[in-house]
Amino acid sequence: GAVLVGMLNPFDRDGLQRLADARLTAFALEAAPRTTRAQSMDVLSSQNNIAGYKAVLLATHYYPRFMPMLMTAAGTVKPAKVLIMGVGVAGLQAIATAKRLGAVVEATDVRPSTKEQVESLGGKFIEVPMTDEEKAASDGVYAKEMSDDYKRRQAELVSKHARAADIIITTALIPGKPAPRLITADMVKTMKPGSVIVDMAAEQGGNCELTVPGEAVVRHGVTLIGYTDLASRLAKQSSTLYATNLLRLTEELC
Repeated sequence: GAVLVGMLNPFDRDGLQRLADARLTAFALEAAPRTTRAQSMDVLSSQNNIAGYKAVLLATHYYPRFMPMLMTAAGTVKPAKVLIMGVGVAGLQAIATAKRLGAVVEATDVRPSTKEQVESLGGKFIEVPMTDEEKAASDGVYAKEMSDDYKRRQAELVSKHARAADIIITTALIPGKPAPRLITADMVKTMKPGSVIVDMAAEQGGNCELTVPGEAVVRHGVTLIGYTDLASRLAKQSSTLYATNLLRLTEELC
């Protein structure tokens, strides 16, 4: 008879069954519709916004060079090249934060409509060639599983840009499925020594093949960050925003 409200993973069948067996009324906040009326209770947006910001700061901590271009009497320092994979709330915040730090930012997403959003933040959109059918199928609120042929084209393009990148931040997730594998071990081997990958999808298996969830490891000279608690690392803001999400839902219920 009790009511449980929280981030309950609506795709966890075993967890949902335990809630049902306990005769609880449960609200999984991740399942709130992405509509205008429900924006104030959108926990995914409030927490991913924080996580995207923290991901860039973590990358700069492990990256052994400057982010911005510096012109000094001793010579010119080139700006870092940052590649953002997945342009949701976290990806957009990562683009904005990396730009503010002076990096050259590129971004890619399976949804063509995100191109305008990337460019509005000063980033360059990397567009994977798509058929009209693929564009129509992928242009929604959430990213969807793409065909094997699209994944092949995407891998070829990503491999090229990964070699040139100093920092890669991956945010790609598909609701209810393991995180899509975007960066292979072979791609990591081709990256420059000292490069950094922040895998924000680590909790759902990771976008990078070599990611270790919850840890920062070095593979082939590249630092791979698989921390799963990014929002918690800015606890005051994440708690405040999450509490507001809960309040707005409670107002609707009452």
